[in-house]
Amino acid sequence: MENGMSRRRKKRTLLPSAAVVILLLIYAIARPDQLAKNSTHDATTPNTEQKSASKDVTAEKLVTLDFHSGDTPIVMVNGDKSTLQMSTWKKNMVVYSSLDSLNRTSSPNTAYLEQRNVVDDEQRMRQYVRPTAWHQKMENGEAIINRGHLIAYSISGGIDQDGNYDRMQESGDQNNPKNLFTQTAFSNQRLQTIYEKKVRDALRSGHKVIYQVQPLFRNQELMARGVHMQALSDDGSLNFNVYLFNVQPRYVFDYQTGRSTRNAGFQVALPQNFVP
Repeated sequence: MENGMSRRRKKRTLLPSAAVVILLLIYAIARPDQLAKNSTHDATTPNTEQKSASKDVTAEKLVTLDFHSGDTPIVMVNGDKSTLQMSTWKKNMVVYSSLDSLNRTSSPNTAYLEQRNVVDDEQRMRQYVRPTAWHQKMENGEAIINRGHLIAYSISGGIDQDGNYDRMQESGDQNNPKNLFTQTAFSNQRLQTIYEKKVRDALRSGHKVIYQVQPLFRNQELMARGVHMQALSDDGSLNFNVYLFNVQPRYVFDYQTGRSTRNAGFQVALPQNFVP
């Protein structure tokens, strides 16, 4: 008798649980968008794999890639292997490409670097050049836009405006219009610095490095969609090839003008192996 009543009680207690499961399934089918929205909340999330681009990818193909909220901002190009050749090394210099007809730095700058080009933060100078699409905006007292250097000042000490080494130019040329573009603070400070550090470390170890950087603009737009970076050291220990989207968490840009609109829901996911 006791066992019979116990079995009946167990059956009754299972019914509400089953009903809850059915209701949840109905809700998931009817509102998948809402469940997806509830799965992420932060402007940056660390759980997205890096994208990769095929080995024959070109700058023209990279610039056609669209960034969507929640995407990872780093694209591995050519399996993350540089297409640069150390045989092109001639001397310590930087080849600054001329501005295009819209005054954009749309062609690559290529640096042939040595240990003597590494400088510390004390050599940083005030920057005043206004690259195309420069429309600054602040968030909680912090700028969302930076003057992005193609070849960072921290690895181009002694390089003058013409790209030649001059030991009297210890701080390098930090206000060269041929070496600046409008870059988001996130792309500049959180992403590009990762790869600049790799170059700096290789130089400090005494290696020669070829380093090439190119902002990529779509059609007649004045703000770059992203920046293509690659580097190779003389011993091959440094070897990368990446494309970084020019994006900022919580902001959406009009790349034609560089103007931005705050959008709290706009997210930038970070790769699993991201190191800030």
